[in-house]
Amino acid sequence: MRAAVMGAALGGALLLAGSVLTAPVASAAETGVVIEKVSVNGGKSIVFGTSRTESFTIAVTVSDDSGISKDLAFLAIEREKGDDYWSFHGKPTCTATSSTTSNCKLGVKLEKDIDLPRNTLAGPWDVYVQFQAKDGDYYGGVYQTHPVKRRSTLGVDASPEPVTKGKTLTVTGKLARANWDKYVYAGYTSQPVKLQFRPKNSATYTTVKTVTSDSTGKLRTTVKAAQDGYWRWSFGGTATTAAVKATGDFVDVR
Repeated sequence: MRAAVMGAALGGALLLAGSVLTAPVASAAETGVVIEKVSVNGGKSIVFGTSRTESFTIAVTVSDDSGISKDLAFLAIEREKGDDYWSFHGKPTCTATSSTTSNCKLGVKLEKDIDLPRNTLAGPWDVYVQFQAKDGDYYGGVYQTHPVKRRSTLGVDASPEPVTKGKTLTVTGKLARANWDKYVYAGYTSQPVKLQFRPKNSATYTTVKTVTSDSTGKLRTTVKAAQDGYWRWSFGGTATTAAVKATGDFVDVR
């Protein structure tokens, strides 16, 4: 278990990682409280690089025939794997949209001097929601999971430039991802990465071949130069690492 202050929720609620602070006990979905919708980071994966100034929002629409009380409202996203545990949590800001329904949001902003999670914790995190209705009904429990991933980087270089039509073009690059334990980007090894080409006057990239990154994350292959256009590498991502596409490198074929 880890004990550290992780950041501050917008609105003043404190978020702790691996702390002894817990939500009030509540039974799971046995009452009239209904979770209408849960959105974490706008539906996109939460992706952390090596910067500790990332932010995201957990938004919940919740209802009960008596209305939703602001008491005991609590949101969290957390993961435990082996001895490693991390949590971002706090009291959301709730706004009633009708006599029965409220929209509640928890804004999470990491602080620059606070740690990131451990590498082992990348993957699906549990999203915990808890609310109390005005008539005393409760809802509390893990509602869904949401991916938290390590940010990846990908570069490309195609040479020579310019190149004679029909000659060999060498395309290199490197796939790396954030190491949360050391706050650096390190080569991501043994990963399939697509080499793609877009003709000069086209808006569409087409996959030419797939290359596996080597023991340091480097990529290298050769192709025949046929026409002017842009070359890039494209990585589809994994359960723990975000997808990324390199910016196309233009090659003039003469």
